[in-house]
Amino acid sequence: MKPLSIARVSTALIAALFTFPLVAEELIDEIVVTADFRGRSLQDLASSITVLNAEFIDEAAVQHFEELINIVPNLNWSGDGHRARYFQIRGVGELEQYQGAPNPSVGFLIDDIDFSGIGTIATLFDVSSVEVLRGSQGSRYGANALGGLIYMRSTEPSAQRDGRLQLTLGDDDAVALGAAFGGALNDAETTVFRLSAQRYESNGFRSNPYLDRDDTNKRDETGVRFGLAFRPSGSVDGRLSVIYSDVDNGYDAFSLDNTYTMLSDKPGRDAQESIGASLRFDWDDIGNGSLTSITALASSDIDFSFDADWGNDDSWSPVLYDYISVSNRQRDTISQEFRYTTRKWLFGIYALNLSEDLATLNQGEYYDPGYDWADSLDYPFDSDYQSTNVALFTQYDHELSDATRISAGLRIEHRTTDYSDTDGFSASPSDSLWGGEVSVSHDFNAEVTGFAALSRGYKAGGFNLGAVPDNWRYFDPEAMWTVETGIKSFLLDGALSLDASVFYSWREDQQVRASFQLVPNDPASFGFATINIDGGRTYGAESDLRWALSDQIEVYATLGLLYGGFPSSVAEFPWLDNRDQAHAPRYTVATGIVWRNHNGLFARLDATARDAFYFDVSHNQKSESYGLLHARAGFEGENWTVQVWGRNLTDQDYAVRGFFFGNEPPDFPPTLYMRLGDPRQLGVTIERRFY
Repeated sequence: MKPLSIARVSTALIAALFTFPLVAEELIDEIVVTADFRGRSLQDLASSITVLNAEFIDEAAVQHFEELINIVPNLNWSGDGHRARYFQIRGVGELEQYQGAPNPSVGFLIDDIDFSGIGTIATLFDVSSVEVLRGSQGSRYGANALGGLIYMRSTEPSAQRDGRLQLTLGDDDAVALGAAFGGALNDAETTVFRLSAQRYESNGFRSNPYLDRDDTNKRDETGVRFGLAFRPSGSVDGRLSVIYSDVDNGYDAFSLDNTYTMLSDKPGRDAQESIGASLRFDWDDIGNGSLTSITALASSDIDFSFDADWGNDDSWSPVLYDYISVSNRQRDTISQEFRYTTRKWLFGIYALNLSEDLATLNQGEYYDPGYDWADSLDYPFDSDYQSTNVALFTQYDHELSDATRISAGLRIEHRTTDYSDTDGFSASPSDSLWGGEVSVSHDFNAEVTGFAALSRGYKAGGFNLGAVPDNWRYFDPEAMWTVETGIKSFLLDGALSLDASVFYSWREDQQVRASFQLVPNDPASFGFATINIDGGRTYGAESDLRWALSDQIEVYATLGLLYGGFPSSVAEFPWLDNRDQAHAPRYTVATGIVWRNHNGLFARLDATARDAFYFDVSHNQKSESYGLLHARAGFEGENWTVQVWGRNLTDQDYAVRGFFFGNEPPDFPPTLYMRLGDPRQLGVTIERRFY
């Protein structure tokens, strides 16, 4: 099915909003944003936020957060690895990190543990919510949230003894088994816990006839989560979260003909083993306010390797052409945050220490008998990086009247770094940064609230490695200002919620990262350089609608529009003149309808569509626009559920990443190589619940 056909399905689903009676017995629940300092209602926050709850996650996705990305307005991801690791919000965000220091633009947290830039482990079993905060979070989360924040929360422990056992079977030899249980540990119910574990395997939707294998791009994902909530006294609440994730996926995703048939003789690996923990305490009645302490730490071992020539001896004969790239990244983080909150004021201090050791080996050999020319590569590279961020922040909230509220926040952050590598380069830049926001919201009536906000986000500076001009060795911090206004509403006696906003952003000293091939016949010899430019502008709109048409039918629709990008004159990269940002489609649309019958039958249909987008800053190659159709149906009993599901039902080919370079001897013509997203998959999920 062509994208236009999916667009027609989306339009038909939206039209259904106006064909059902405007009377509903089912009300839409109030949504609390846990990523907010004060844990306020979504309706009370003067910013653009999408919150996906546990029910939506369980029914709209199968295994990983990347399956939900197309539902969120103006959110995209870079399919640079096997799973979504790098995210872009409103066109802001990294596309990869092959070398240099981590410097993410989009924050990614799981249970207060920072996994920014390494989101591979975002599996979804027993997750209670995913919150996407769009736009700079300058006062809340600082330097790692220039473009926004993604906050994932595991299911909370509760005193009720309950559990779930889930089995999933599907195409691509997919099989998953998950279990979760929890309850109170003492009669007073002051200590409660929850433990969940899941294992998922599939072949990865690729065939490799050269190796006679269909699992070179396999998925092997294990996740364990433990939560403990306790109350040591009447005024103190504690919460311990522990996460273990072992994602050991293959990486054989790019083919020479942009299909699902691979020719590599040395398929790679995209693996991330992470263990993290967070400990939170909330003290009430501390003076006139409350005190919060959040301690978090994480350790991640990340292996990333690939067959750099994407072929084999038969592919390139009579030329000998064989290259690989292997990297191991060890990242450790520890953070501490203290917040003191009164009715109007919030004061806080935050510290984060990050260390990352990277070991890379690029090897290969080339021989062209036609020109009697040979070359070889054996380049090991090791680097050590450490950074420390210390921030002071404050927020002031005041009610001007019963209907009007103002809020202002400020964050001042200092970042120091220390870097060295085996090429003899070392650097220790430091930055003093600031950001914040000011907003006003007004209740026009009991159903509609309007807001306007001005925010400033920031991102630290850094350095470039390898063969770059001297004036490109270091780059400065950047800042992004955003003006945003919109409405949040509960209409039809709470049966319909509608959030809509428009925004305009401009960037100061925008960091632009481009890649270039250093040696024409060496596919592993890429250099990267980040430079600062001025004049970047983006503007757009976002909306999120949910409508309980009756006690049996609910619909939703989301829309993101995004325009603008680079300025009219970029001297260093002239091809970027007046061009959109990379991985920033001009529209993202999602819509769906859910039906639940009183006898337990249910069904849902979800359709998403998005515009074409530029693959990178280094070239002007684009994807094609595409649309996807997903469905699910089943029966839910008192303590069990069985459902059949299908993803990408029309078997649409679509690209999630693209490279443009020479990779085919002997002439090495520049060619667009695309990594395709998952094709059609059908499956069944059976779940048994225990109370």
